[in-house]
Amino acid sequence: MQTRVLFDYHELWDVIKSGVSRLADNATEAQRVTHHDQKKKDKKTLYHIYQGMNDETFEQIEKATNYKGDDKVKRVRLQTLRHQYELLQMETTETIDVYINKFLALTNQMKTNGETHSEKAKVEKILRSLTPIFEHVVAAIEEANDISKMTVRLLSGSLRAHEQRMNDNNIEKPILQALLAQASIGSSYHKHGSSRGKG
Repeated sequence: MQTRVLFDYHELWDVIKSGVSRLADNATEAQRVTHHDQKKKDKKTLYHIYQGMNDETFEQIEKATNYKGDDKVKRVRLQTLRHQYELLQMETTETIDVYINKFLALTNQMKTNGETHSEKAKVEKILRSLTPIFEHVVAAIEEANDISKMTVRLLSGSLRAHEQRMNDNNIEKPILQALLAQASIGSSYHKHGSSRGKG
């Protein structure tokens, strides 16, 4: 009920119930102004959803006795999930496993609310949303594979393998640098020592 009050206060409830009406090609100026206002309210609705609405709140709305439009609530939920999907990017602190699990959880929620994605669409989205450190990996995968026939499972396995190699290199590199530094110090010591002996 608090959510209903919030949307009523901001004059957004009509947009939630009815959605944004389609603008006809021959719309009048007044209709265009109204449509523009509806779109602004639609974006404002999403903002408030992100600020304070979670799955539990959605369930409360669905069970409200004075609101029977379950399909409309699902439409709002799907609209929110679509926006999350569009903005989804891998964080620099995330591993491939963590990110892909988050990605699949989101696409599964969208499927529950009536929207599915093909394997091709999911693979392409994952490749587009990885961190810059995977740029060369993405290029290699796209070069060596037919992306249209690739599955998320195969992509996940390939990305994990590349991630592991990068992690191994990050571990080995400091060790190699330390060994090279020690060798350089030893070489310098023997060189100077030999020079002093000759004098």
